[in-house]
Amino acid sequence: MGDAHAVIVGGGIGGLAAALALHRLRWRVTVLERAPELREVGSGLTLMANAVRGLDALGLGPAVRARSAADAAGGLRTARGRWLSRVDGAEMTRLLGTSALGIHRATLQQLLADALPPDVLRTGATVTDVDPDTGEVHYHRQGEPSSVRADLVVGADGLRSVLRGRLWPDVPPPVYSGTTAWRAAVAFDRPVPVAVSWGPGTEFGMVPIGDGRLYWFAAVTAPPGGHAPDELSVVRERFGDWHDPVPALLAVTPPETVLRTDLYHLATPLPSYVRGRVALLGDAAHAMTPNLGQGAGQAIEDAVELGVACADVGPADVPAALAAYDRVRRPRSQAVARASWQAGRFGQQLRHPAAVALRNAALRMTPARVALRGMARHADWRPSVSA
Repeated sequence: MGDAHAVIVGGGIGGLAAALALHRLRWRVTVLERAPELREVGSGLTLMANAVRGLDALGLGPAVRARSAADAAGGLRTARGRWLSRVDGAEMTRLLGTSALGIHRATLQQLLADALPPDVLRTGATVTDVDPDTGEVHYHRQGEPSSVRADLVVGADGLRSVLRGRLWPDVPPPVYSGTTAWRAAVAFDRPVPVAVSWGPGTEFGMVPIGDGRLYWFAAVTAPPGGHAPDELSVVRERFGDWHDPVPALLAVTPPETVLRTDLYHLATPLPSYVRGRVALLGDAAHAMTPNLGQGAGQAIEDAVELGVACADVGPADVPAALAAYDRVRRPRSQAVARASWQAGRFGQQLRHPAAVALRNAALRMTPARVALRGMARHADWRPSVSA
């Protein structure tokens, strides 16, 4: 497929994974990234078994395992530290065939970028429009307008996708989920379980991400738009008296590393991820809440299945290939997005004392094997074929 050209709009995890999937099929690939450079932004993420399988299909499994941390046993706790549900890491691996991994987002992004030829990525490129029939992409770079024509255009431009807005103008934009979150990656050498703890309308999670670092996140139900000069002080005020090691994690967190984000999701599912020669993936297609840890995983699945659909396809056949991609990806990714939203309502956003007590009792009474299978359900995915 050396004559076929794909333009990927967005150089995040989903966009770079799609570029790699197509590059491995010998497509000529161009990635247009708005940022002036790829830099260490965000913090950590969890790669569930489905994401790890997707990275294996892209040839990155060994490199990712070498730079990440395999999830240790953990589960769900209360703010005081009482376990509600335990996850046996070995049993999870036996059930799914591979362990989940914690990794810094920037590390994964760099591993994906390093697997591509150096001339693939064009930074500082702001895309303004696309023609779905001709595949012509219009963008600005260094203040100058430019355009490029492609056989395939991949919209991986995130939550506020320009391509989604242009091609699906009647679909409402992402809506606020009701939750604001803080996150940071810190150096922490103590063994820590991969766990999420709940209080009324609150949540605190921790995930080792390799290289002697740990990713923590905290979330509360609150109006959008909040901001404080020292976000870490806000987190300490709300979570500083939670169970060990939460106070210790906050104590070693540099205030300037704490990121605060209002969580939005695409509440109205798209009727299609495809328009002519354009396919959306990742947050551009199905922005979801992070409650199942599946945002990056679903983007990686999208990229792998896009490669599957476009294998041995000539330029004239791209629209039909993308229709096949849509049939495979839209039902699953939208189901995961719905489940993630529901998990948040049942978990972090639950505030009424009676409802919290009932949920906690139900979790404690659920047999470990049943709970494990419930947690593993959305991670039980395998690529259609190797990309």
